[in-house]
Amino acid sequence: MSPARGGRQPGDAAAGLRLAGSVRRGAFVLDVDLAVGPGEVVALVGPNGAGKSTLARAVAGLEALQTGRVELAGRALDDAAAGTFVPPARRAVGTVFQDHRLFPHLTALDNVAFGPRAAGADRGRAADAARGWLERLGVAELAERRPAELSGGQAQRVALARTLAAAPRALVLDEPLAALDPRTRADVQRALAEHLASFAGPCVLVTHDVVDALVLADRLVVLEAGRVVQDATPGDVVRRPATPYAAHLLGLNLFEAPVPFPTAGGPPAAGARVAVRPSAIALGPAGAADQPWSGTVAAVSARGEHVRVEVDAVPPAVVETTAADLPPYVRPGERVTLTVSPAPTPY
Repeated sequence: MSPARGGRQPGDAAAGLRLAGSVRRGAFVLDVDLAVGPGEVVALVGPNGAGKSTLARAVAGLEALQTGRVELAGRALDDAAAGTFVPPARRAVGTVFQDHRLFPHLTALDNVAFGPRAAGADRGRAADAARGWLERLGVAELAERRPAELSGGQAQRVALARTLAAAPRALVLDEPLAALDPRTRADVQRALAEHLASFAGPCVLVTHDVVDALVLADRLVVLEAGRVVQDATPGDVVRRPATPYAAHLLGLNLFEAPVPFPTAGGPPAAGARVAVRPSAIALGPAGAADQPWSGTVAAVSARGEHVRVEVDAVPPAVVETTAADLPPYVRPGERVTLTVSPAPTPY
């Protein structure tokens, strides 16, 4: 694995961030051991209720551990056994949430200057620092506006500037782009990527969007039911998703051996997995004697020029084609056959 943005190896807990412990919220239990190295961005992905935001809140100090310990650069922020708990304001962990959480009565400039002022800077130096961050994030002209006068994208840039101006030692970004329209999202994602590239501390990014994860993160950590089910580079997760959810996130079908289609090198061993792109599956009419894989069309939906077809089969599959190439017999309730080309490689 290559060094992260800060130049050190990912997962260097001695100089970075480490959470090893559990959090209980009602019947749900998050139990993980996660290390994030300095300069490394780790994206947490997973279905709703998997524990992503709970983990982020535990790092930020908004949720206490039931067992275990949170450390930042060797300093204990939360140690359940020792009774240590550092409140959020004293953790040097910067947080950005999708709802901005700007102070409504302050201008954008004063919002951003709040961190330097809290750290002891006088009013003039704090204002100068705030102007610098607003300039870097492309919203300097909004310095005198209050949050109610800002668009969603503008407010999110100001929120990011406020967090970075406080000189945090670590970042927690919980769905920071989720509430933005597509054009604004692209602009803020670009600005965020630029600043994460130069941020020397560890960063935890919670996201539902695979593009955000692939663009911004050095590592993907897939959470399901409060447990880590995969922890790897984005490229490794794309090549070898560990669970059906991870495959679905990446737009892939994931099958376990035996499979009803040829694979490279012969039949896969029991327990092997095979990932198949939806565009690599072709649909044919029912009744083809030489096609052992068949099923019933469950749904057909359009996404721009692409058409997504869900097929109830054993195993079930998602197929993607174009409107021009969609066969006329592909309708909900109709039987179809499925073939895969080229032959995928099991893993």
